[in-house]
Amino acid sequence: MKFVDEAIISVHAGNGGHGCLSFLREKFRPMGGPDGGDGGRGGDVVLITDEGINTLADFRFTRTFKARTGVGGAGKNRAGKRGDDCIIKMPSGTLVYDADTGELIIDMATVSTPFVIAQGGYGGAGNARFKSSTNQAPRRTTLGAPGEERRLKLELRVLADVGLLGLPNAGKSTLLRAISNARPRVAEYPFTTLHPELGVVDMGSFDGFVVADIPGLIEGAAGGAGLGIRFLKHLMRTRLLLHIVDISGMDPETEPVQAIRTIENEIDAFKNDLDSMPRWLVFNKIDCFESDEAQRIVNEIVATIDWQGPAYLLSAVTGAGCDLLIRDIASGLKEMRESEQHAKGEA
Repeated sequence: MKFVDEAIISVHAGNGGHGCLSFLREKFRPMGGPDGGDGGRGGDVVLITDEGINTLADFRFTRTFKARTGVGGAGKNRAGKRGDDCIIKMPSGTLVYDADTGELIIDMATVSTPFVIAQGGYGGAGNARFKSSTNQAPRRTTLGAPGEERRLKLELRVLADVGLLGLPNAGKSTLLRAISNARPRVAEYPFTTLHPELGVVDMGSFDGFVVADIPGLIEGAAGGAGLGIRFLKHLMRTRLLLHIVDISGMDPETEPVQAIRTIENEIDAFKNDLDSMPRWLVFNKIDCFESDEAQRIVNEIVATIDWQGPAYLLSAVTGAGCDLLIRDIASGLKEMRESEQHAKGEA
């Protein structure tokens, strides 16, 4: 199924039922008086998360959601039934914006209970509500209030601990297959990854983590070029970025430097705090060289760009170096979580 990460929908809460104009007419009760009941409240439009949904694809076909109108009141002081709610299921990680103002309404990754996005209208009052000592036969009622209507923009951001980024054909999908249970498409041409792929790395003892692979970036991605710009936002939910670099080119000491700087420029241009996230360099395809030669090439690259962070050498095809990378990721994520919990405790 095609991955869909954005959608615009309209939601309409139910109108309130109208109040009833009625007078009691029963034998032997000539002074019955007004007995019109109140209308029922309109149904709400409610958002809930469903772990079984991982795209917004369903919203391509259904774009309007309406809750039921409340039932009008009736005689004998019978109140109308409340309208049924409209329940909308969506994947966790969905950001819900007001499509007209651009305001963020709710981040569905932060809520565990149903969220009312549009409230149903209140029911109207029946004429029994207006009876008084000076008005024994009121003929006044009120109409039900209209329910809220909103246009919503839905934006899905995948939830993962680690994000993979790099140029097309850097080996991100192959690495994801090598270290996780994911089976993304792999081929010898660019842009085989057309949408984010998630994989779970099982470490046992609850130490596993989720890795997200996004389409490869090209120069100008932050300005709209290529496929990657549409999915850069998915990396904002991750804790760690793995920058995958291909060192198997014709000029293994110059091309990787250019590739690294291209990605760094796009991260800076994206301007969404990606440049402040922890980022590790992962030099892939070392199986194309002797071990000493690969290490020498990487040392040259690291010195050229004055890289101060972690750097790893591996082959996603043979699996060489993958175990060390996985262990260090698990350890690093554990430290990050403990640091976050400590910061929350101090707050």
